[in-house]
Amino acid sequence: MELKLKTISKSGIAEAIAKAELYRYLNEPEEAESICRDILAADPKHMLGLRTLGLSITDQFTGEGTDRYAEVEEIFKTLSDPYERLYYTGLLYERRVKAQLHAGRAAHTLLPLLERAMHCFAEAEHSHPPGNDDAILRWNRCVRLLQSRPDFHWETDFAAFDFFDSPPV
Repeated sequence: MELKLKTISKSGIAEAIAKAELYRYLNEPEEAESICRDILAADPKHMLGLRTLGLSITDQFTGEGTDRYAEVEEIFKTLSDPYERLYYTGLLYERRVKAQLHAGRAAHTLLPLLERAMHCFAEAEHSHPPGNDDAILRWNRCVRLLQSRPDFHWETDFAAFDFFDSPPV
């Protein structure tokens, strides 16, 4: 007997998204990822499906070489909204840093990744939808992470540093 994946209907996508988000909240990212792949099989350009897929994969990060950073980066590059591309790419970098810190990697070696995350959040802040301060919230979390870990050896004053004066990463 040949096992073959079945395709969900387009009319079932909204309910499937809700289930994927529920599985993420229940800390079952593999289930959420599977559902997102079913959504994308039915509608390959479904933005919420793509976004949730990328987040589901980042939920699985362990800080090891087997983490699928490049796959998530490619997923987030396909998001059609420029704000979302920047914001979610920043989240990717931030989550990668946190996973690698949890795995015991030296904080100072992760500083360039955290800077990339903050650069994305700073750029996203300039194009955020009205009332959406998510990029600011993520920026602030990164600053607090830097402040909480003296092993980052952070010497630059962020208040005086303008990301837009430096070349993009």
